[in-house]
Amino acid sequence: MKPIRVVWGTGHAATEMAAYDAALADAGIGNYNLVAVSSVIPEGATVTEAGTAPTLGPVGERLTVVEASETVPVGDRDPACAGLAWATTESQKGLFYEASGRDERAVRDAVTEGITAGRALRDWSFTDQTARVAVADRDPEMHTSAVVVAVYGDSEPIL
Repeated sequence: MKPIRVVWGTGHAATEMAAYDAALADAGIGNYNLVAVSSVIPEGATVTEAGTAPTLGPVGERLTVVEASETVPVGDRDPACAGLAWATTESQKGLFYEASGRDERAVRDAVTEGITAGRALRDWSFTDQTARVAVADRDPEMHTSAVVVAVYGDSEPIL
């Protein structure tokens, strides 16, 4: 089974979409079409913190992801913060929870609270829990974005 890679990035640009694109590029996934799934980690999967994704296939293909992202507008004084938390069992099945906002501590607390609630909903014996928060310091002249993305395996043809 291919790994699930957790990647993250930040970006600044003249428009909201360009800042988001810059953050995806910083994470190594800017040249793919992202398809979101809810948050369940399949049994037998391995979750790794990659930081930046390696080449995952041809440009324009589809990546299955769980994504947290935040973009703040030009002139805003707050940073952009995005976070994922994940918990797994001995058999590696598990969950992701995502949150975003403009306060690093609040985002970290939200993903921790979310993953704790998700764990409580399941009769599974969790053995591991991790969180990753990306913070993009503001640029008063540009839009600012942060992303944390769990990428399931490699890309797949979209057509």
